[in-house]
Amino acid sequence: MNLNSPLFDRIRTRREAKSEQPAPAAARGPVCAHPGCQAVGEFRAPMGRLREGQYFCFCLDHVREYNATYNYFNGMSDEDVLRYQKDAVTGHRPTWKMGANRAGPASPGMADPFHMQAKTARNRAPRHGVVARKALHILGLDDDAGPGEIKVRYKELVKRLHPDANGGDRSNEDRLREIINAYNVLRSFRAV
Repeated sequence: MNLNSPLFDRIRTRREAKSEQPAPAAARGPVCAHPGCQAVGEFRAPMGRLREGQYFCFCLDHVREYNATYNYFNGMSDEDVLRYQKDAVTGHRPTWKMGANRAGPASPGMADPFHMQAKTARNRAPRHGVVARKALHILGLDDDAGPGEIKVRYKELVKRLHPDANGGDRSNEDRLREIINAYNVLRSFRAV
């Protein structure tokens, strides 16, 4: 290794001592924004609600004074403050109700000249699976039957086919068993 190399002279292990004179405030950083203060303004403070992303630079004493009196909602009415707080829950982004406009009719202010809403409602996937649809078929109901219709139809068939209602006739026993099993399937799928 050559210790007299010019490359070796550029390597420094300690900084060279500079003059002991303090640098001017502008060279050290921004000057405090408080009137009459010449200290370094190294602490940021927000300018206000209508000036988002803009900051004052204060020294430590003046930033503490500014923060003690700062009010983001200054000049807003109580209703505006409540509305702001409610919108803050969703990050001030628009929201819609769950399931709104889901294969339903068009909203009142929206025209549907090509009847697209009717087509989507007609072409939607069936509400029940294959097993549940088979159970509905056994009960003699359509795929779009609701819980109330299922229950009414089940009670009607049981009353008609039960041996006690037919004077002890057991010829419909197998059909009754199918209906009871179909109803239990629908109950397990929570369709009832």
